[in-house]
Amino acid sequence: MDGNVWAFCAGPSVITGQMYRRLMKELKKSNGNVTRAAAKAGMHRQTAMKYLRTGMTPDEVIASTPRRARRRPDPLDGGLWDEALTWLVPTPEIDAKVLFEHLLGRHPEWVPAAGKALRTFQRRTKQWRELSGPPKELYFPQVRTPGECLQFDWTRVKPRDYSITIAGESYEHMLAHAVLPYSNWEWAVPCLSESALSLKRGVQEALWQLGGVPTVLQTDSSSTATHQLERGSPKRAFNTEYLAFCRYLKIEPRSTHVRSPDENGDVESAQGHLKRRVRNHLILRGSHDFANLVEYAAFLAKVCHGANALRADKVAEELAVLRPLPGRRYPETQEITALVTGTGTINVNKVPYTVPSRLVGATVTVQVDEREICIFHGGTLILKRPRATTEAPGIDYRHLIDSLLKKPGAFRRYTHHASLFPDVCFRQAYEALKAHDDTRADRRYLQLLKLAADGSEAAVSEAIGACLRMNRTPLPERIERELERAAKRSVPKALSMEPLKPSLRLYDALLSGEVRS
Repeated sequence: MDGNVWAFCAGPSVITGQMYRRLMKELKKSNGNVTRAAAKAGMHRQTAMKYLRTGMTPDEVIASTPRRARRRPDPLDGGLWDEALTWLVPTPEIDAKVLFEHLLGRHPEWVPAAGKALRTFQRRTKQWRELSGPPKELYFPQVRTPGECLQFDWTRVKPRDYSITIAGESYEHMLAHAVLPYSNWEWAVPCLSESALSLKRGVQEALWQLGGVPTVLQTDSSSTATHQLERGSPKRAFNTEYLAFCRYLKIEPRSTHVRSPDENGDVESAQGHLKRRVRNHLILRGSHDFANLVEYAAFLAKVCHGANALRADKVAEELAVLRPLPGRRYPETQEITALVTGTGTINVNKVPYTVPSRLVGATVTVQVDEREICIFHGGTLILKRPRATTEAPGIDYRHLIDSLLKKPGAFRRYTHHASLFPDVCFRQAYEALKAHDDTRADRRYLQLLKLAADGSEAAVSEAIGACLRMNRTPLPERIERELERAAKRSVPKALSMEPLKPSLRLYDALLSGEVRS
């Protein structure tokens, strides 16, 4: 081999291709001044001279340099790597460390030579995957157009993301999240579930905050916006209500393909960043507790405003091409007509709600919001209550207690039996009553509920708790007496005051001597 090539092995390390190209370029500029060209290229003059004498590029130098001979035996020889390939070829995704442990477990004789060669095995597995492994999935950057699309999705806030409390109570919720892919402008509002109501509210909150309407509204293929055309078929179509919503906003509906979340990648990616940003702002705020939901929503809005301020230039490009908003919002409530059945309940989106028993047989109108329902009869508001779920139906014992007292035998096997325990104390009271006298436990427990319905549920619960702490059975007559005693203790004693006896002498003392005379 040429002696000049061996000089590279003994001399400085091989330079990069970029340094070599810079050297040749500067050499031409300086009319062959090697010292100046080497300094400009960031290398020693001697190194530059070696490359100029041989006329070889760095890649050619590396290719012509002989590899150093292995100084120790290959720890994966002896059949270990050959057997590893029998697993890697059919299942290339298998974890290298797990496969290595499996092979050593099956062949203890390989442990002395290969037991400490985990890094070598992992490195060789990586090289095999790069040279002989299966092709990997590629991602293709897309051209984004200002004002073209608004991507919308929901994300559940998990404890590992962050946690908040509303007035001291833990609040489990989701975020309805909207993102403009071109500028990454985003907006988020809290919601309870992936529903058509939260979609309409989340999208319109974002659009009204943005001040315009893009061309396309893109969601995933969830049942909120789409439905399956045929059982077992992957083809889906947009729901009627969702299409009406999009027509009102004059926005084109678009959904991703089934099991293709990458098509909604901008909003999917932004969700993790948003929750991390909220978690840090909660640290800066110094408290995770909010007085009410309005305060929490305002906090989220502040976080989004801060993030969007960093994207002002691109947001301005989007605003310039957005279409104007409608004159008013699309209704964010759902109106349902329901018949009050003989069970004293109505069904609202497959969730039962109790109403006063006098309405049995009547038809009521229900306004369903994302967070509450309002029940009207003949234009009169009858009931307003938080929106329930299938796991926790809207059963109010106050609507049922009078009928249950007439039919106490129906209590134990009632369909919504679990909903008739307002809190843990009432559940413990029922268990204690069953242990005391199982045959009369149902009626006695219903009498406790009657006391709560007619008076204060909190006071009855407190009295039951005090009774249980003293290892006494919470009989209804005992709880009633305790409530009476508590009521007497809470009434303040009247202050005794002596009647005022005015003295005319006091008035005489105020008069001057002349008037008195």
